[in-house]
Amino acid sequence: MAGVAAVLILVILAALAVFQLALIAGAPLGRFAWGGQYRVLPTKLRVGSVVSIVLYVLFAGVVLDKVGVIDVFADAVADVAMWVLFAYFTLGILMNAISRSKPERYVMTPVCVVLAAASLVIALS
Repeated sequence: MAGVAAVLILVILAALAVFQLALIAGAPLGRFAWGGQYRVLPTKLRVGSVVSIVLYVLFAGVVLDKVGVIDVFADAVADVAMWVLFAYFTLGILMNAISRSKPERYVMTPVCVVLAAASLVIALS
């Protein structure tokens, strides 16, 4: 079950990274991210999208370590980091659910629900 959850998280993180790359490149998808205030992101938020991609890579490393595909972190660190990811994705549910942007609410809230549920499965494994 943790393996399936890990694949799900990795696929979603990859899709989110592609989405963030599109935002960085100037795609008019800003209504789905960063509160939905801008159709095309200003430079400051594009930098935020770069940071997001770096975080997604770190998150993927934690997930892969926790399910035993790689061994980068000490077991205790991977265990705690997985619970931190669960908390982060759970907070993301709330933050996206209260967004003023309907597209962000309707798309990103369910994405965070899936990420939180899958990360819980892995954290409990």
